[in-house]
Amino acid sequence: MDMTLEVILLPVSDVDRAKEFYRDKVGFHVDLDGEVMEGVRIVQLTPPGSGCSIALVDGLQVPTGTPRPGTYHGMQLCVSDAKAAYEELTGRGLDVSEPVAFTPQDGATFMYFTDPDGNGWAIQEYRKRATQPLHQLLTELAAQRQ
Repeated sequence: MDMTLEVILLPVSDVDRAKEFYRDKVGFHVDLDGEVMEGVRIVQLTPPGSGCSIALVDGLQVPTGTPRPGTYHGMQLCVSDAKAAYEELTGRGLDVSEPVAFTPQDGATFMYFTDPDGNGWAIQEYRKRATQPLHQLLTELAAQRQ
């Protein structure tokens, strides 16, 4: 059975402020902004090139529990050039840390930022991503380990 991770509900205290932040500073595309059922507004945003989106919600009762704004950490974006991404993001006004290469190995360079509520993100550089989609690269790496 195949499964895909396609949407993550991201807890925020102000949907409009978060929409503006992710659209204007981080560069996500706004896919949806509307009332999907009475009293429930969803703003869905997708990073360019990604198959997974975030959803900012207002008025939705989540059956498994409602997370608190600022409690999500460890979400990760991948780019093929951390320095170029850093320049673009800081140029948009995003307060992102400078890229740090923990080792020379591809995939070992990271930078970090938080949204207005304090939800934490990492941006990881995968240079191979420029020529090979990440899901394909990870599948090949997994096959090599077997």
